[in-house]
Amino acid sequence: RGISSNQRPKRPLTAYLRFVMDNRPAFREENPEASNVELIKKLAGAWKELPASQKQVYEEARKTDWKRYGEQMAAYKAQLTPAQAVALKEERRKQLAKRRSIRAKRELNLLGKPKRARSGFNIFLSENFQESEGISPVAKLKKLFDTWQKLSTSQKQPYLQLAEDDKVRYENEMKSWEAKMIELGREDLVRSKKQRLKKKPAETAKQAETAKASSGGNKAKLKKSEE
Repeated sequence: RGISSNQRPKRPLTAYLRFVMDNRPAFREENPEASNVELIKKLAGAWKELPASQKQVYEEARKTDWKRYGEQMAAYKAQLTPAQAVALKEERRKQLAKRRSIRAKRELNLLGKPKRARSGFNIFLSENFQESEGISPVAKLKKLFDTWQKLSTSQKQPYLQLAEDDKVRYENEMKSWEAKMIELGREDLVRSKKQRLKKKPAETAKQAETAKASSGGNKAKLKKSEE
């Protein structure tokens, strides 16, 4: 209680990041039309060509800060109770997991992974959100959800059909994308066969009922044969 991971001492910057922070304003002034990506490329090139003696200045500053960081971390951990240490460790784990998830999504976007198929409600939502009444997005969402729930089956049918079409689109695009990922050596991004062949609950229930009925019939025949 009263302790947050935000109070945890910040890790020191690397020598390269120190160089970037020190020189970015000057590079921006010299290249006002350059995009952020272009500016970073220029800074990276300048760092690469920087003499070893000048790089050493940034490296020494990093070492000094790293020593200070170790002392600050020791003091920070010393004030924690066992319960606080466990809670902060869990908070840290969740933060790292969130960062990994964000990085993974960013990578998939860069690799052009197809967008997931939309549900009938999602299609209905996108078509009516702008015109829907409501002060906040949450209020609009609730209003549209209530409206969707009250629609008849025939009124929902066009949206459900569009959703089915979108499923076909998604599966076709995913097959092409996964083939491309295999060519690139990224089999880790390809869905397993179990995921691809996932059955619908209704179909599974129907098959189970059919199998049960068939099994019952076979047992009856066997019993009659034994008699």
